[in-house]
Amino acid sequence: MALRTIRTEGDPVLKKTSRPVQEMTPRIRELIVDMLDTMYDAMGVGLAAPQVGILKRIVTIDVGEGPIVLINPEILESSGEQTGDEGCLSVPGMAGQVTRPNHVKVKALDINMEEVIYEGEELLARAFCHEIDHLDGKMYTELVEGELHQVTYDDDEE
Repeated sequence: MALRTIRTEGDPVLKKTSRPVQEMTPRIRELIVDMLDTMYDAMGVGLAAPQVGILKRIVTIDVGEGPIVLINPEILESSGEQTGDEGCLSVPGMAGQVTRPNHVKVKALDINMEEVIYEGEELLARAFCHEIDHLDGKMYTELVEGELHQVTYDDDEE
């Protein structure tokens, strides 16, 4: 459909709490398609609606296994721990060490407003936590252990 402008750190919309989606409308469906297009164009693994200036509880994720759309997501359970580099499309070119759960179970609605449950480990678990944080106005930079650093693209990391 259309690429949306990704809001960057410092934009007040990124600090606000998103509202639940009550019903699927043509505008919400278009937003989801635009979010997926924008995420892929920016070579990201996740995007939350506040990152494109819309305070709705919608997340798109693709860690290489196909797109996941989460509407009104909530984390049901988490376990384990992983620490690794994390980046964000709203903080371009930067990354930092963040500790997250290694396993996460999420309940949400899909694009048809039907309940779905996903379980993810490692990168998918990290993406679930990172994107759901955006819906609550939290940035990963608040969790960084140490300093942010420039992302280098000469290896296999994202």
